Amino acid sequence: MTAPARVECFFDFGSPAAYLAWMQLPHVCADTGAELVWRPMLLGGVFQATGNRSPAEVEAKGRYMREDLQRFARRAGVPFAHNPHFPINTLTLMRGATAMQMHRPERFQGYAQAVFEAMWAQPRNLGDVGELTAVLAAAGFNAAEFMTLLARQDVKDQLKATTQEAVERGVFGAPTMFVGEQMFWGQDRLDFVRDALTPH
Repeated sequence: MTAPARVECFFDFGSPAAYLAWMQLPHVCADTGAELVWRPMLLGGVFQATGNRSPAEVEAKGRYMREDLQRFARRAGVPFAHNPHFPINTLTLMRGATAMQMHRPERFQGYAQAVFEAMWAQPRNLGDVGELTAVLAAAGFNAAEFMTLLARQDVKDQLKATTQEAVERGVFGAPTMFVGEQMFWGQDRLDFVRDALTPH
């Protein structure tokens, strides 16, 4: 029996395109019977290693990207609002995602949904610890337990390792999806992901 196809998605909460992928990729995988594996990485570390940078750092490109993301969100029926606090340092958020996958896997989905919505649908300043704590409390998370998990060395090491793996595999931005050895960058490449998962 052939194993189901597998999609790996490297992401960072600081990427609005990763949010749009988060909201759509599960449907693609459900339709094609593929397994979906979320891979939290630190986009700032990827940028540093690859010499890439956020489109927001180029004024004209950033302005265009905000409009373009709104178009994609409307087409997908996904709530979206530009975060005026962007860019936000996502180290704590990505350690949180890694910690959930490692130590509270049953809570990962709820954590990521709460953070993505707070970042790109509400939008909140998740670079502020008080704001983040409020968001997590509203989603049913214990703030003290969360901070304890963030401080674990295995969590810090795993996030570094995943970020390094992403760079070694050719990742330069988020979201980046892999179907086998095929790499697809950007939420606007989900049709290609679907094609790669569909037998011809």
